[in-house]
Amino acid sequence: MQLILLGPPGVGKGTQAKMIAGHYGIVQISTGDILRQEVMTSTDLGNLAGSYMERGLLVPDEVVIEIIKERLQDPDCRPGYVLDGFPRTLAQAEALDRVLEAGRSRIDLALSLDLSEAELVERMAGRRICEKCGEVFHIRFHPPRTEGTCDRCGGSLTQREDDCEETIRRRLRVYEAETAPLIDYYRRLGKLEGISASGDAQEVGERIHRVLKARFGS
Repeated sequence: MQLILLGPPGVGKGTQAKMIAGHYGIVQISTGDILRQEVMTSTDLGNLAGSYMERGLLVPDEVVIEIIKERLQDPDCRPGYVLDGFPRTLAQAEALDRVLEAGRSRIDLALSLDLSEAELVERMAGRRICEKCGEVFHIRFHPPRTEGTCDRCGGSLTQREDDCEETIRRRLRVYEAETAPLIDYYRRLGKLEGISASGDAQEVGERIHRVLKARFGS
C-alpha cells in the first residue's frame, strides 16, 4: 500500500498519516522530517538542502526528489508507506512517478483531506504552542487548564507568526494555486479519493479507513 496524503495547511495530515501508518503497519514519510534529518546528519544531500534552508529559500525539486528516492529504498518502506507533505506540485508528482516507474513501483492512491477555509482558519488561528516544551493547545478544541500556561511544564503559550489569520489565508492561496493541478493529476489517473476532514481526528480516521478498506480489502 503506497499512499499520498494531500491537504491544505492545518487540515491534520500529520495526525492522519501517523494513524494510517500505525493501523496498516506501513511507514509515514514526512518531507520536512527527512530534510531535517538529512541536515542534522550532514549527508551530502542534507548539506545541499541546508544551504538553501539557511537562506530561507525553498529546497529545489531535484534535491527533494533525490532525498525521497533514497528514503523509499530503505527496507522499512517495503511493506508500504504514506507520503505526508509530498508531492506539493505537479512537477514533483510527475518526477515521483518517474522515480517509482524506474523501480517498477507506483503510487496506489492519493487521499485528499478537504475542509472549508473558515474551519481551517479557525483551527490554525486558535493554536497556541508552549515556548518551553513545544506542547500544542487550541483555545477552543484543546484549551489549557490555565489560560496562557502550558499544562505540561508551566511554560508560556504563544501564537506562531504564521498562525495569524492574514498569514493563514495567504498560505491557503498558495496551496490552492500549487495543488489544484496536482489533485486533477491524480483524479485523471483514477487514484484520487476526497475525504472530509470535518470533525475530530478519530472521525476523519474512520472515513479514511472505510475508503482504504473498499480499495484494498483490509
